[in-house]
Amino acid sequence: MQHNDKVSAFISGIFLFLGLSVLGYLLANAAIEYKQFERSVTVKGLSEHEYTANIVIWPIQFTVADNSLDSLYKSIDDSSAKIKLFLEKNNIKATEISISVPAITDKSAQQYSSSAKAKFRYAALQTVTVYSKEIETVRLVMTQLSELGKQGIVFPRSNYNSKTDYLFTRLNQVKPGMIEEATKKAREVAQKFAADSQSTLGKIKRASQGQFSISARDKNNPHIKKIRVVSTIEYYLSD
Repeated sequence: MQHNDKVSAFISGIFLFLGLSVLGYLLANAAIEYKQFERSVTVKGLSEHEYTANIVIWPIQFTVADNSLDSLYKSIDDSSAKIKLFLEKNNIKATEISISVPAITDKSAQQYSSSAKAKFRYAALQTVTVYSKEIETVRLVMTQLSELGKQGIVFPRSNYNSKTDYLFTRLNQVKPGMIEEATKKAREVAQKFAADSQSTLGKIKRASQGQFSISARDKNNPHIKKIRVVSTIEYYLSD
């Protein structure tokens, strides 16, 4: 009886061992297949183009000094009128020109003014601003600004507030084409990688679109904008 029990136990052990071995093989094989299914490659695709800005904001600043407020304001009005006339004669529309309130400084009222008496008590800074979509027209007029200097208008040295801005506001119009191009380039890179690794490129696992950046092409041509975007895409790979 004991002999039969030992035989039965031995046979059961063999079956248990075989069962565990088969189970282990199946689990290992499933893990390998799952790992293969999870194989992927992450690539980036760049789209970069140059476009001309479509809006220019050109602040023209000038200064006036006098000892009489009445004379100061008269000089401001005269100079503003000269600038406006000059701009309109050079094909800049009146609707594209705006004149700000002048900033007046009373040097005698300044607490930390120099002990030396200033030649003029009052000084004014005035800004005439051009806001236009005619980029080339405005840029041409900029080169002729010295004509106003010959008329006695004094322009201060360049500062941040008088910096000309060029804007590109057509981003939504160029976005779809650039995203398509970036995605296409990313896929080309992924296909090359798959071919080199003797794999087959599968579907997209995940994708992210980087932010669009807009910058001047170079410091001498701020009206030419460089637009770029990078798309990051992860593809499945299979043997």
